[in-house]
Amino acid sequence: MQLEIIVIAVIVFGIMTVTGQLSITQLISDNQSIFLKLKEKDWDFFVRAKYGNNMNPDVLFFKRIRDGLVVIFGLLLILFTKLNSILVLMIIVAGFLVFKMGYSDIKKYYKRHIATIDSMLPHYLKSIEILIQHYTVPVAIGKSMNDAPEVFRDGLQDMIDSINAGDDTIEPYMEFARKYPVRDSMRMMRLLYRLSLGRQERKQEQILTFSRSISNLQQKARETRYKNRLEKMESKTMSMLITTGLGLMVLLIIAVMKMMNV
Repeated sequence: MQLEIIVIAVIVFGIMTVTGQLSITQLISDNQSIFLKLKEKDWDFFVRAKYGNNMNPDVLFFKRIRDGLVVIFGLLLILFTKLNSILVLMIIVAGFLVFKMGYSDIKKYYKRHIATIDSMLPHYLKSIEILIQHYTVPVAIGKSMNDAPEVFRDGLQDMIDSINAGDDTIEPYMEFARKYPVRDSMRMMRLLYRLSLGRQERKQEQILTFSRSISNLQQKARETRYKNRLEKMESKTMSMLITTGLGLMVLLIIAVMKMMNV
């Protein structure tokens, strides 16, 4: 009985989709709040890391939802004469895997460029030291916004807006760190918050402490980048040695077999 219900539902859905009475895009639009519960916490950051502010993370996310639903409904329509509970479950899993592929691809991009992306924030903070000497932290960030890495601009603007609205707690800084979870982001934002609280007569001393801390984080990022490059070179060298060794072994075996035939 359940199988017949599923078959009828699939046929009705197919007819309504073909005639335009039902649209997957409209289905997604009407249930955005439900689908957004599937969004990964770091999805927005990964999208901004790859595309900057040229791409809306939600647009890409709902495209993933659409692709997954298309696969599910397409397979249901194709296989509706053979449907059973196990096959339906496998189809749903297939749609979910298609949905997750977009996340896996963009996460791989981040992992390939992690050293570069992680070095952007300490490099930017180091670059605004001179401005911080003459202005408050929010004003200094605002004046340097055009020079900030594109990936961080929206978050920096949100942080400044929160501070200017009267939030003098550490929360705007921590919200930025959560939004952009690059290496040591929490630590850098705490340093920036402490600097914003400093008294004017001790400002130079605090800036020097801030500068040293950021320089150490920059050095750590450089060391990580060089280490990754070295490991990549070692991996390529090992692959070449293994390939060469296997090639020589194959040639040796072929030579021995020819000699035995002779």
